[in-house]
Amino acid sequence: MTAARRIVVKVGSSSLTTAAGGLDADRVDALVDVLAKVLANRGGDQGGGAAETDKEIVLVSSGAIAAALAPLGLDRRPRDLARQQAAASVGQGLLVARYTASFARYGRRVGQVLLTSDDTSRRAHYRNAYRTLDQLLAMGVVPIVNENDTVATDEIRFGDNDRLAALVAHLVRADLLVLLSDVDGLYDGDPSTPGTSRIPEVRGPKELAGISIGSAGRAGVGTGGMVTKVEAARIAAAAGIPVVLTAASHAADALLGRPTGTYFHPTGRRSRGRLLWLAHASDPRGSITLDDGAVRAVVERGSSLLPAGIAAVEGEFSAGDPVELRDAAGRAVARGLVNFDAKEIPRLIGRSTRDLARELGAAYEREVVHRDDLVLLRH
Repeated sequence: MTAARRIVVKVGSSSLTTAAGGLDADRVDALVDVLAKVLANRGGDQGGGAAETDKEIVLVSSGAIAAALAPLGLDRRPRDLARQQAAASVGQGLLVARYTASFARYGRRVGQVLLTSDDTSRRAHYRNAYRTLDQLLAMGVVPIVNENDTVATDEIRFGDNDRLAALVAHLVRADLLVLLSDVDGLYDGDPSTPGTSRIPEVRGPKELAGISIGSAGRAGVGTGGMVTKVEAARIAAAAGIPVVLTAASHAADALLGRPTGTYFHPTGRRSRGRLLWLAHASDPRGSITLDDGAVRAVVERGSSLLPAGIAAVEGEFSAGDPVELRDAAGRAVARGLVNFDAKEIPRLIGRSTRDLARELGAAYEREVVHRDDLVLLRH
């Protein structure tokens, strides 16, 4: 942890705002104090004499909608999408302005990066997102990442910033993900119940079996809870990124490698590019049923999906949309970005690309889903 150079830090709404809505300037400043000191290698104890390195931090920050509640005269987070988008539009400006002023005390600049899942599951958009974040870091800027709530719809939203943080950590090839909450770690039960204890380390999903994980935060101004944080930790750990889950008040300990919160050990290796986004941040717009031979080709041999292997198609989608690939029993085996509109596929079913090209033109001599745009859901 002390050797981590590129770090993604996620902070939730409840750690930045008051319960009534509106930013808490003291809380924002306290977080920025810690981050700025780590960036300047002025954090004090570096954990057993580890060599100092130039740190880079990407901050994934919730709080836009919550920041707008008081200014807009709202007594609670809106439930309808239109008012959520309007509140996000007002609150995002307030949030970034507060971070800009707070980091300026240390001579640090910040840059706003707003994402939707649609921005990052598609190949070109994914590359653009990576280049932007990488260049901001190279210029010494602290990227402030949030979901683009002002335009995100139910079909293209991440749902919570915990999952977004895990995927951003993968996108920027981070060495560490720190999830800051209003709870100081994962407990083996309700933290408010006597007799429960904090779990210091998690080495794999099996260690979480039988643990009751709460789904709501205390303050009621965010969308996540411990469930989303544990799921985010699982996603990042499976992608080879260690994770620390702790309270925002313990941020300094987490970033300096001191014992705090819950440490999730990496359980896998980094997967290719945007495929992690495709698996965890995209909602299928339809489904394609494969015959048995196509299932074996896709799952076992890592092949693309060709028209000859299709048995049926459902849903309304356009070329470039994510779709679910199912076996004959209806089980999802993969997810991918489709190269044809839903209305085009019925006349392709069971036919070879050579025949299709001869009859319909060269544009039809291609895969329905290319293997580079496909991620397996069942091995």
